[in-house]
Amino acid sequence: MSIDTQALLQALQAVVDPNTGKDFVTTKALTNLQVHGDEVAFEVELSYPARSQHDALRCQLVAAARGVPGVGNVSVQITTRIQAHAVQRGVALLPQVRNVVAVASGKGGVGKSTTAVNLALALAAEGARVGLLDADIYGPSQPMMMGIEGRPESLDGQTMEPLVNYGVQVMSIGFLVDKHEAMIWRGPMATQALEQLLRQTNWQDLDYLIVDMPPGTGDIQLTLSQRVPLTGAVIVTTPQDIALLDARKGITMFQKVNVPILGIVENMAVHVCPQCGHAEHIFGAEGGKRMAAELGVPYLGALPLNRSIREQADSGRPTVVADPDGELAAQYKAVARQVALAVAARAKDYSSKFPTITISRAT
Repeated sequence: MSIDTQALLQALQAVVDPNTGKDFVTTKALTNLQVHGDEVAFEVELSYPARSQHDALRCQLVAAARGVPGVGNVSVQITTRIQAHAVQRGVALLPQVRNVVAVASGKGGVGKSTTAVNLALALAAEGARVGLLDADIYGPSQPMMMGIEGRPESLDGQTMEPLVNYGVQVMSIGFLVDKHEAMIWRGPMATQALEQLLRQTNWQDLDYLIVDMPPGTGDIQLTLSQRVPLTGAVIVTTPQDIALLDARKGITMFQKVNVPILGIVENMAVHVCPQCGHAEHIFGAEGGKRMAAELGVPYLGALPLNRSIREQADSGRPTVVADPDGELAAQYKAVARQVALAVAARAKDYSSKFPTITISRAT
């Protein structure tokens, strides 16, 4: 009995990507369909990392294909291809880096750095190649959070090799100065140092470079948002009114320099007592969600106020690596997936496909 290819495609079209809400046939993510006797094989290419979902997705696709008369063995290969997306006009791109995502906040103390490191680790855990740039010159925290010590090497005398842990490439001013030394630098000097860290690091084939921005919306933050080739920005806030007020300023800053807002992350949204299970909204309830709706920007999700998140980050083993199968890690992965989906929805960058034109004077 021959297999009706059209019926097979129609059956596969019924399987919807749980993250995008679209099927794989219409979006042309399903490719290389082959039918030999009763055997069916095809590939599905995702534009975002989702390794933890591959098995469940493969089961759904196999079940849909086997529902077609005549289909026996089904082989499904799921791959991920993350493309480069457009940045601000006139900003030089980074070699070997497809997408740069700023994680920012209007004020300090909202858990921005903890969120940034766990988002980077979550993207890596889901199969992406990830780098993490600690852009807080005055208070670098990523070396401690990532459990990394030492100084970067330079193999050519001009660029620095990033330090690596948990599969993430990391660069920070904290690797270059004594950890007890105060950085008493004026804004232009700090900005220049950061730009050197960004552009003189030998990043290696990154899908995402997560930039842990300094808190606030001053001169340094504004200059960085103009000079760093950003695919988009993630704003971290707590539900508290005063934090939301400053987060709104951060959103306005990025919008003024034409950096897309990928979404808002509501950190410390709720505290659940480990003894009795009572949930309490210490900093208010759903303030970030309401602000996202008001401003028309995506709401990426809420993260809890939990002591273990702080303890794990302080120990150099952030939540996503300390308890990769736990509920908290799952929440970070869910937020990271939303960030990746927001990046995938942006306009693609085709500059690398343009030919290089050189003009020489005829002799």
